Amino acid sequence: MKISTKGRYAVRVMLDLATNNTGEYIKVKEIASRQEISEKYLEQIISVLNKAGYVKSIRGAQGGYKIARDPSNYTVGMILRLTEGSLNPVACLDDEINECERCDTCETLEVWKDLAKAINSVVDHVTVADLVERQQERIEGSYSI
Repeated sequence: MKISTKGRYAVRVMLDLATNNTGEYIKVKEIASRQEISEKYLEQIISVLNKAGYVKSIRGAQGGYKIARDPSNYTVGMILRLTEGSLNPVACLDDEINECERCDTCETLEVWKDLAKAINSVVDHVTVADLVERQQERIEGSYSI
């Protein structure tokens, strides 16, 4: 499984909005510049985040975006599922009931289930607030003597 640029950038955008949250709306141009993402691509990603209610937007000269709720309310898993869809390593795990004709005899099914559990365990236990904290620790650590 590979996370696309759309998924990775969406996590970065949410982190950027959380890190730079002053209560003011942030312009796409500013986010794009900080994150080194084209404005056009960023607008597509932020549109998905906006429709899901993860960010708030306002139009006009003073317009822009801001994170809708506290960063601790968003997990990396939530953001990735929104942008990527399923995080399952194989399609047969996507449905509630496994419809695969081989599921009763598939020797690898348990491996894929374990892999899915591991992936979900990681992405569902890291919040945007955790990422903000990690970023601050990394920045502070790089300035210490």
